[in-house]
Amino acid sequence: MKVEQISVFLENRTGRLAEITHALSEANINIKALSLADTSDFGILRLILSDCEKGYKVLRDKGFTVGRNMVVAVQMPDAPGGLDSILQVLRESEVNVEYMYVFVPWRKGSATVVCRFDDTDKAVAALRAKNIPLVSQEELSKE
Repeated sequence: MKVEQISVFLENRTGRLAEITHALSEANINIKALSLADTSDFGILRLILSDCEKGYKVLRDKGFTVGRNMVVAVQMPDAPGGLDSILQVLRESEVNVEYMYVFVPWRKGSATVVCRFDDTDKAVAALRAKNIPLVSQEELSKE
């Protein structure tokens, strides 16, 4: 089960992130999860939105460099060892995690980790084989 993610290339300057949040706010799009990685010159903002299609169009129309890709959202226990149990399954299946970010909680007692893999289909199969719950786009988009 894959989830759409928006990636935005940002110049590292004052107010640029606020321009994005303002554009999404004006379009009534909720940010469900985000990750921001930066260097001294630029950053990559990764977003899970309540409406990824609309968010992509809004940001593109505002002149941002925007991309879309698929990630996997995995439900895990919000407890010591929760993330480790998932990473052990992926290691055993020889799936590389390219990046991840976590948000807590959207369900009491659980957290969600958003992952980008080198082989998404293989990762999904490995997680499903171990009955690790995956979170759908619809579940993440609920208001």
